Amino acid sequence: MTTTVQPTVEFRNVHTRFGPNHVHRGLNFALQPGEVTTLLGPSGAGKTIILKLIIGLVRQAEGSVKVMGQEVADLDGPDLTALRVSTGMLFQGAALFDSLSVFENIAYGLRERGEKDEDKLNHIVTERLRMVGLPGIESKLPSQLSGGQRKRIGLARALATSPKIMLYDEPTTGLDPTSTRMIDDLIITFAREQKITSLVVTHDIQSARRVSDRWMLLSQGVIAADGPIGEVSENNQLVRDFVSGSWKEAV
Repeated sequence: MTTTVQPTVEFRNVHTRFGPNHVHRGLNFALQPGEVTTLLGPSGAGKTIILKLIIGLVRQAEGSVKVMGQEVADLDGPDLTALRVSTGMLFQGAALFDSLSVFENIAYGLRERGEKDEDKLNHIVTERLRMVGLPGIESKLPSQLSGGQRKRIGLARALATSPKIMLYDEPTTGLDPTSTRMIDDLIITFAREQKITSLVVTHDIQSARRVSDRWMLLSQGVIAADGPIGEVSENNQLVRDFVSGSWKEAV
């Protein structure tokens, strides 16, 4: 008997609007457990809004957004908080608190959710720093770190709550090649070893090739291409145009 695996994230006919701006016009896709999917598309297409829909920061005008079987639009209070605990997000600029040490940045979300056991906090922070390859820098401030190190601390903070889903918003933007490869390697490692479902928004095609099991292309408010990298990059003209830099979509 075949066992059906429930998608970690599922969008069905999702429309989003901001005043007269109809951003998404019927999004349909599903993310499977442990899969790394990269979302490609031109600037302004609404890629980051998809990440915000998943964690309930934006609500759709029509359609269904389900995360781990729950309708996100139906959640509020403790239930919405629980969803966000299960979903880590690495923001484009890492979004660290400049006045807090590395330790307090990583521990921040745990403290906000009521964790008061200092021994447990110490253990989690130490372990997450080890996971991102930056042990022993708990006392440093973000201003003392390189761009790549700040991204890795942002990743450690996102992983502090042991999320089942990771959302990455331009994780390698502004980084040198060595730091980019480190972030790529961490995305791959966490997906494979921690079985974290990952959605990556990026314009870095080389990085997208390295980390992804699958590509989706967002164009004119819909998912215009979706499939394994080799398949869509060879067989879908829109993807070929986007990757080659010959994209013609009207603004």
